[in-house]
Amino acid sequence: MEAVNQVINLHQVAEITLGYHPKVKSSQRPKVGCSRQVYEVLYNFWDKDTLELAEHFQVMLLNRANRVLGICTISKGGTAGTVVDAKLVFATALKGCAQSIIVSHNHPSGNLMPSEQDKRMTRRLVEIGKALDLPVLDHVIVTADGYYSFADEGEL
Repeated sequence: MEAVNQVINLHQVAEITLGYHPKVKSSQRPKVGCSRQVYEVLYNFWDKDTLELAEHFQVMLLNRANRVLGICTISKGGTAGTVVDAKLVFATALKGCAQSIIVSHNHPSGNLMPSEQDKRMTRRLVEIGKALDLPVLDHVIVTADGYYSFADEGEL
């Protein structure tokens, strides 16, 4: 067998750059100071056609003044759950220059109470956020009739 000699061209390596280009002035972004305001922003963002159909997981990015930088859908699931990839949650937050985040998902059933899986996932995200100095301020379960705040219930 002949050995194949490969020439590595260092000029074909991908360049990675960081940038942030907000399109909305900070003063024009909604400011959230309590779970009720978070729920109202999330509820207005949510696709009402799917709120009671399938679970979605969203992350709200905040600046230091708790102004909303944006909301990103991390996953879309079925009627009884959705998969949350923590790497995507925090990659989104880091790329968006967030100083803190609020995570959320809906319960199509209308049940406001978190499942054990919801609680485990929340604890995991909170721990990762601490390690990255990117705090998870709350986890809000959204329904058409109201919300559940992990922070308000002392579960963070």
